[in-house]
Amino acid sequence: MIRSHVAVGAVLVAFVHGLPLAAQQLPDRTFKPSIAHPAYAEGRGPVVCVDEAHFNFHTLDNRFWAFGELLRRDGYVPRPLREKFTPSALRACSILVISNAQPNGGEWDAYPYPTPSAFTAEEVRATHSWVRGGGNLLLIADHMPLAGAAAKLAAAFGVTFTDGFAVEGFSTPSELEASFGKETLFRTSDQTLRPHPIVSGRTASESVASIRSFTGQAFQAPGAEPLMVLPATFIALMPRKAWQFGPSTERVDVGGWLQGAVMRVESGRAAFFGEAAMFSAQVGGPQRVPMGMNAPGAEQNPQFVLNVMHWLSGML
Repeated sequence: MIRSHVAVGAVLVAFVHGLPLAAQQLPDRTFKPSIAHPAYAEGRGPVVCVDEAHFNFHTLDNRFWAFGELLRRDGYVPRPLREKFTPSALRACSILVISNAQPNGGEWDAYPYPTPSAFTAEEVRATHSWVRGGGNLLLIADHMPLAGAAAKLAAAFGVTFTDGFAVEGFSTPSELEASFGKETLFRTSDQTLRPHPIVSGRTASESVASIRSFTGQAFQAPGAEPLMVLPATFIALMPRKAWQFGPSTERVDVGGWLQGAVMRVESGRAAFFGEAAMFSAQVGGPQRVPMGMNAPGAEQNPQFVLNVMHWLSGML
């Protein structure tokens, strides 16, 4: 989830618009969880291209620093990709990571509805063809408008991103405020975290029983293997503009929909996630509140992230 610079309570009770403020979310450069058994020798693993050509909210030198550092210590070679997606640009990548691409660098309230695509039709075709030929894609798109910005790329793989906010159902504005602040936990014990090699890991010590996400979107992917399944009580809020909620804001029941899934695409693999903070480690505001892999309830997120990468690498 990307925080608003206006308190959520003010947004919900007064229906006032809030825009993301970059200064509120900073990388937690102290976060370095242990890795007992790195997948590769240092610098000898697959090249991981992290998209930075589409006004991405998350970049390796900033809010995705902890993601890149975690991968580097597991032996991967993370690099920024600052070119548009073409066959030649993608040829250098073993894994392509796209996190929260945006249509432009402007403010969200200036985006028309529906949210424009962050990717051209040519980029969508190039990426889909690259995955079919053996490339590996990790596509992460948070709540509105980031889900809408990535929707056309997801649709090329038969995945339907929902350009809204996935929260627990509520009756009053004060209850919605609580929904935004509540932990979203996915557990094997209640089947919201589904059985899969990514959940089991390479060994028992790498198995994951519980992970945490931070709001995000809900999506549907009939041809994919589910990983993270939203509880039956969840809804998607579908405003016309991000963070503009009102009494008439559309609600969609999304219990049983997905926030994480993977699929094989001919010779390649693809993973889709509807929440980005769970792959990061950030601190926000003057109190440096942790959000991401460093937050309470997310203790197993780092291993889950590594397991996702191991699956994309063909190790699982």
